Amino acid sequence: MSTEIANKDTSQAELDRLAEVAADVLRRCKAAGADQAEVAASIDVGLNVSVRLGDVETVEHTRDRSFGVTVYFDKRKGSASTADLNADSIAKTVEQACAIARYTEADPASGLADAARMAREFGEFDLWHPWDISVEDAIALGLEIEDAGRSVAGISNSEGASVQAGQALAVYANSHGFVGRERGTRHMLSVSLLAEDAAGMQSAYWYDSVRAASDFGPAAAIGRKAAERVLSRLGAQTLTTRQCPVLFASEVARGLIGHLLNAVSGGALYRKASFLLDACGQRLLPEFVDIIEDPHLRRGHASASFDAEGVATTRSALVERGVLQRYLLSSYSARMLGLESTGNAGGIHNLLVRGGDDDFPALLKKMGTGLLVTDLMGQGVNTVTGDYSRGAAGYWVENGVIAYPVEEITIAANLRDMYANIVAIGSDVDPRSHVLTGSILVERMTVAGA
Repeated sequence: MSTEIANKDTSQAELDRLAEVAADVLRRCKAAGADQAEVAASIDVGLNVSVRLGDVETVEHTRDRSFGVTVYFDKRKGSASTADLNADSIAKTVEQACAIARYTEADPASGLADAARMAREFGEFDLWHPWDISVEDAIALGLEIEDAGRSVAGISNSEGASVQAGQALAVYANSHGFVGRERGTRHMLSVSLLAEDAAGMQSAYWYDSVRAASDFGPAAAIGRKAAERVLSRLGAQTLTTRQCPVLFASEVARGLIGHLLNAVSGGALYRKASFLLDACGQRLLPEFVDIIEDPHLRRGHASASFDAEGVATTRSALVERGVLQRYLLSSYSARMLGLESTGNAGGIHNLLVRGGDDDFPALLKKMGTGLLVTDLMGQGVNTVTGDYSRGAAGYWVENGVIAYPVEEITIAANLRDMYANIVAIGSDVDPRSHVLTGSILVERMTVAGA
């Protein structure tokens, strides 16, 4: 991989350069008559290598840049962006943003976040771990992952393995005098395998995603895990329509939490497009459930000292003893709702879902007989009503033991009922996301065959 920004001194110099450009742009915006302005600039560098059936399919070096300017003229907003960081392109971008603002209608809720909310302390969360892997070594690693999976008896084909190494630098600055610098790395290994029997073909995918390549386990284990998953899918059956407990495996359980986050986000609330309007202070989940946002988690997938508007991030409860404590608000959505920003412009930071000490086998025993969901398909979630209906695949469980694989089924309920009827949340936390949750057991859902 290119070492262009791989070392600490070079990355810091790049951040300083972006900050200088941002400061110059802010001065230009003020000279043009803007009473407020903000700049977001980023550079992303990456290496992506993919192999299939022992051959190299793609080798891709990426270097993406972005530079966005937003100006405010007495509550009239204009935004423009460019991928070219030369002086002429940036000057034209500033001109475009100012021209747009002059022709837009005033919005009382627009403008920068409050100056008093800007971050003043910038933590070090151990997010910068460049992986200086050569193309040759990345290819060899991809082949090792795929070969480990293909060597398992019963694997008939491969859809390929990939190795990705990435670095990102970003600067956000605004006319309050705030300048925030961020840098982080993200690396991923993955593979998708196929198996076939008399009943048909099955596929399965597995991956790992980390901040530091040293956190990867043995690469071959990813191939073996994908092989294990696809072979366990052979002979999958459908189910007749029934109501039963449903256990969402940890890798899909975070999607349930994601629907909750969408429903309590400021944008959905002020548009009245959420089934959780006025839900703050209400019990949504069982009393044993706590959900904590921790933006300062070491090596977290979404750790940051400030949000996308420069507002300082803090560790706080989203749900405490099952009760919703707050919404997820940017400064704009907060003003629309008559509230204050929660430091969530740009989204949620690391979320810790706590609900119990049961490991995965214990959850199966607690469920007894029901459906284990490991894959979800489709987009059948209505955030206005909370109605949930999605295609699913997984395993039928009897007496706490996996009996056989199932596919071509649909699971349905209302999200509000699903949250209220959570029986248990496991300790088997999936660490590959910023939403850190174990498997989630729901007391009852409708399950229907295709």
